Amino acid sequence: MKKDDCIFCKIANGEIPSKTLYEDEDFRVILDLGPATRGHALILPKEHADNLYELPEDTAAKTFVLAKKMATKMSEKLQCDGLNIVQNNGEAAGQTVKHFHMHLIPRYENDGQHILWNPGESTPEELEEIRKTITE
Repeated sequence: MKKDDCIFCKIANGEIPSKTLYEDEDFRVILDLGPATRGHALILPKEHADNLYELPEDTAAKTFVLAKKMATKMSEKLQCDGLNIVQNNGEAAGQTVKHFHMHLIPRYENDGQHILWNPGESTPEELEEIRKTITE
């Protein structure tokens, strides 16, 4: 299902032009218009899901297979030093468009980007409490 007011649905389905790197019946991979680095791309499913939680499992599986394929090709062709695969869910996590998408961000030595976090600390008791909360 496409969502009429979703810009990523329109891009994924060819209604809005894009710099397309790959397309099949389920996905379009495009260059990001506001790239973090040279070659930053987005994997867009053609069917709408607001986020990972709403994404059908088969689409989720296909997304990561495609991510591997594209990451391998991009690394080879762009001669990057590394690559981040990023997927944000919810505004607090940095999601700015409510259409599931995955970022493929080629990384270059001294590219000035920082996709990192500050490691915190937890006690064994806190970790056990969290484990129980999630698993029980």
